[in-house]
Amino acid sequence: MKIAILPGDGIGPEIMAQAVKVLNVLGEQFEMETADVGGAGYAAHGHPLPPATLALAKSADAVLFGAVGDFKYDTLERSLRPEQAILGLRRELALFANLRPAILYPELAGASTLKPEVVSGLDILIIRELTGDIYFGKPRGVRECPDGPFKGEREGFDTMRYAETEIRRIAHVAFQAAQKRSKRVTSVDKANVLETFQFWRDIVTDVHKEYPDIELDHMYVDNAAMQLVRAPKKFDVMVTGNMFGDILSDCAAMLTGSIGMLPSASLDASNKGLYEPSHGSAPDIAGKGIANPLATILSAAMMLRFSLNKVEQADRIENAVKKVLAQGLRTADIFEAGTTKVGTEEMGNAVVKSLG
Repeated sequence: MKIAILPGDGIGPEIMAQAVKVLNVLGEQFEMETADVGGAGYAAHGHPLPPATLALAKSADAVLFGAVGDFKYDTLERSLRPEQAILGLRRELALFANLRPAILYPELAGASTLKPEVVSGLDILIIRELTGDIYFGKPRGVRECPDGPFKGEREGFDTMRYAETEIRRIAHVAFQAAQKRSKRVTSVDKANVLETFQFWRDIVTDVHKEYPDIELDHMYVDNAAMQLVRAPKKFDVMVTGNMFGDILSDCAAMLTGSIGMLPSASLDASNKGLYEPSHGSAPDIAGKGIANPLATILSAAMMLRFSLNKVEQADRIENAVKKVLAQGLRTADIFEAGTTKVGTEEMGNAVVKSLG
């Protein structure tokens, strides 16, 4: 089994080193090959997604991704900025389904910004459509405003659009995921304002006919954001578009105590996937050895579960993380009184030790 290791920028190399360390002690014969991506790709090869990196990702059975982005690249033209690497990989690998679990470990209830009685036992799966919506829609750009009260001025514009097939396939992913959970799906849209999302609602409702065992409800995105803070445990599986999913999954991340705890999987139609922590590259703390590697380690567990069919090994990693938290070890982002603060490498070593 071949795994493409793409550490990226900022804290990416630090957290990736811990995930690789965990994979190396499982007793499996993984072929792991590392390549530059993001700012590191631009610095070494003049492009955030060098051809060799893309070729590696396509040839691998799965991709383990760190993070991309750095303030020093903000002046580059958009096509050369580090973030284009992840967008390019999603597009080139046809990774249309993004799975972001938001689970609150009992030991971290005090680290959440909400009261324990509101969030204890939280277990949400947010399914985000990943290759459509306003992030990829065309036309887009900057032009002279052709009409309206500001006609003649410069304006920026993007296009929100979804094809029926895009909506149907992500709806199937959501309903099938719900069948393995509590059999409830909340489809999040803005159908009261946007034609795109009235269309979304209509198609999701039609697909639901194939899943009579699943309870479906629809919710506007502004209400969904409010309910995530007010009563998050009312949700089981949430499915939504690219932009709304981007925002809501980060909102859900903070319910768990830290975005440093959230893994994610981006899958194609055959369950080949790219796995990455939900957080960014955090260049402000890069090199300090204080970043939380658990989201990346848990992303590796998702990789084993969904793409490499190593369910028992995925369980081992997830149980090891639970043991480490039960021991009271915490990185700075989840530290609280009465626990032991550790660094990135110490946390990775603790997970390795807890694997047994």
